[in-house]
Amino acid sequence: QVQLVESGGGSAQAGGSLRLSCTLYGYGHTTYYMGWLRQPLGKEREGVATINSDGSDGSARYADSVKGRFTISRDNAKNTLYLQMDSLKPDDTAMSYCVADPFPIGLGPQPNPGYNWWGQGIQVTVSS
Repeated sequence: QVQLVESGGGSAQAGGSLRLSCTLYGYGHTTYYMGWLRQPLGKEREGVATINSDGSDGSARYADSVKGRFTISRDNAKNTLYLQMDSLKPDDTAMSYCVADPFPIGLGPQPNPGYNWWGQGIQVTVSS
């Protein structure tokens, strides 16, 4: 059974940094796309960062809301995805989800994302 397990997150002050990690278990291939979605309380879910199966820097994509502040990366040897979040803002407060799928992950608002695999969700809270 495929499982995505997230770690990291927590609380930070505005301007600070946090790092999220997500490890995929139970899948013997690396040919899947990965990404991070987030959902602020009472708002729509959105894709904020995605990366291709090879994990190359050139394949990373970001939503405008996080571009220049967040960095997505993956280590296929460890089946792990990372999201380095710098220059955090209170608007970054949200439940964050790691997702993986054989097809590309989307950016921006996603009311009904149907990705194959999901992490359990992890809270990120940024105070002003």
